[in-house]
Amino acid sequence: MHVFGLTGGLASGKGVVSARFAARGVPVVNADELAREVVLPGSPGLAAVVEAFGAAILGADAALDRKKLAARVFAEPDARRRLEAITHPRIQALMRERTATLAARGEPLACYEAPLLVEVGSAGQLRPLVVVSATEEHQIARAARRDGMSETEARRRLAAQLPLAEKTKVADYVIDNDGSVLEAEAAADRVLDAICRELGLVPERYPRP
Repeated sequence: MHVFGLTGGLASGKGVVSARFAARGVPVVNADELAREVVLPGSPGLAAVVEAFGAAILGADAALDRKKLAARVFAEPDARRRLEAITHPRIQALMRERTATLAARGEPLACYEAPLLVEVGSAGQLRPLVVVSATEEHQIARAARRDGMSETEARRRLAAQLPLAEKTKVADYVIDNDGSVLEAEAAADRVLDAICRELGLVPERYPRP
């Protein structure tokens, strides 16, 4: 099985593209979902996060309060690096488990969607790499609509990520997402068809909905 990468930046539109790939039948492994799984209550990952940041980052239900933790790690680069040192190896291990399961059931292709593929040095192992790009203004506006994020918070998040211009430099395919959802889906279709042809797969295996 071949696993290709999908990345972007804050509210650049990765979700729209990955949903389109999934709608066409390509299995998508989502790093954000894995990141939640590795810190579930009772997990070694959550215990390590509490040891590093204290019990104040837990909610009343003893689960991780992701908003509290995010507010801290995006304001403190050292805190973000400590968190990544805890979670990234666990996320990578879980990703390998999930893709192995997909390979065992005979899937020829899968997509790994993650916001930090380039930053953590994984892009080279997940070629072709698809980067979803958007202008900073669109990212900030979408983050406000989707998450209720203030402009200050959105800019802080953007500052913690590698600029999209740098990610597109190492991309094999770039999807510009400054337009409508339909335009992004059409671009995703073109990219998936191109990836299939590049890898010797028949695009019709993944029909458009």
